[in-house]
Amino acid sequence: MYRTAYDTCQLTANVDCNTHSLQQHTDKVNGTEYLLGFVEIDDQGQWRDRKQMQALIDTLYASAAKQSVLINVFVHGWHHNAAPGDSNIEGFKQVLARISHAESKKIDHKQQRKVIGVYVGWRGESILIPGIKNLTFWDRKNTAQDIGYLGITELLLKLEEIANVRNAIAPPIKSRLIVIGHSFGGAVVYSATSQILMSRFVDSQANKGFVDTAKGFGDLVVLLNPAFEALRYAPAFDLAQSRCSFFENQTPKLAILTSETDNATGVAFPLGRTLNTFFESHSKVNRNDCGYAMTLDEGEADRNTVGHYLPLVSHTLTPLRGKNIAHVVSNAPIKNIWSQQKSGGSTQFGQTVLTHLKKTVPRSPYLNIRVDKALMDGHNDIFRPEVDGFIDLLIQMSTVD
Repeated sequence: MYRTAYDTCQLTANVDCNTHSLQQHTDKVNGTEYLLGFVEIDDQGQWRDRKQMQALIDTLYASAAKQSVLINVFVHGWHHNAAPGDSNIEGFKQVLARISHAESKKIDHKQQRKVIGVYVGWRGESILIPGIKNLTFWDRKNTAQDIGYLGITELLLKLEEIANVRNAIAPPIKSRLIVIGHSFGGAVVYSATSQILMSRFVDSQANKGFVDTAKGFGDLVVLLNPAFEALRYAPAFDLAQSRCSFFENQTPKLAILTSETDNATGVAFPLGRTLNTFFESHSKVNRNDCGYAMTLDEGEADRNTVGHYLPLVSHTLTPLRGKNIAHVVSNAPIKNIWSQQKSGGSTQFGQTVLTHLKKTVPRSPYLNIRVDKALMDGHNDIFRPEVDGFIDLLIQMSTVD
């Protein structure tokens, strides 16, 4: 374990808080304030110390009792962990600082949420020897999926409960929960939430007394360069396609973003899966739901990641580059922007353009987005301002009150 002290540490120039699982970051000069919590889990999906997780949950309950909270969960991927100085931790801190700065700019203090970050640490690196550590692909992939099926779900459900309990008392602005996973961390998050997402989608469909918007987990799940098979995503894709239309107030619930130049998931992953699936039997399945025809090659979908199997990619994200887009999402009110999405249409999000590829029903709550290399170049290039800005606006759209 890296974080063995469970009391809240106030970070200052003289106190680094490296051994603390709860860290209060306050920068009055830049107008940022957020709480960063760490939880650590072992290879078998068990908490290294349940007291660490319980300290986080207790602290968040106390915070939510006083004001609305914006909880951001980040699950790291391959070659990372919860060690002080890890590049994923530092990048996550920057994201939290930016969100906190935006909250502090709200004129009405009653509309400000307390920003909370939860960093889920697992053993993303099992061998430290340079070169050889890249051979841990199969080992870490299996571990990531096991962790997702076991301990992480408990944590996420408790965090969702905190937001929901707060919202039950009708605060001025609602608490929100955003879950983000990168690389094998995306596999962790998808394993933990996919069955919940599909269950809540089914509950929204017809013949259940009424038809409603499709619900998600928390307010939004974001997967960045996720390292899991497209075949695992196919059931969710099929489920969404079985519903031929969505209400105008339907918002995204799952956003998958993969760089077109991510060789880790685009080249290394299929090479590894080719060995794993050599003796398996695969078929080709024809789909034609709501007029959207598609052939699912199970072999290709089993060997390639969700972001690199093109038949299941629903959108592209490209730089603005002077384009004149009819529908623009900005920091202005955005409640009705998503309702204007058309098949094959494009929407501007800050300095990026999201284009629908005519493969899914417009306003589908599940987005599988291929990202231009100018915005996300390679596997670990996930904290660029343009992509962060797109995700920020996507979150705003998904969490508008």
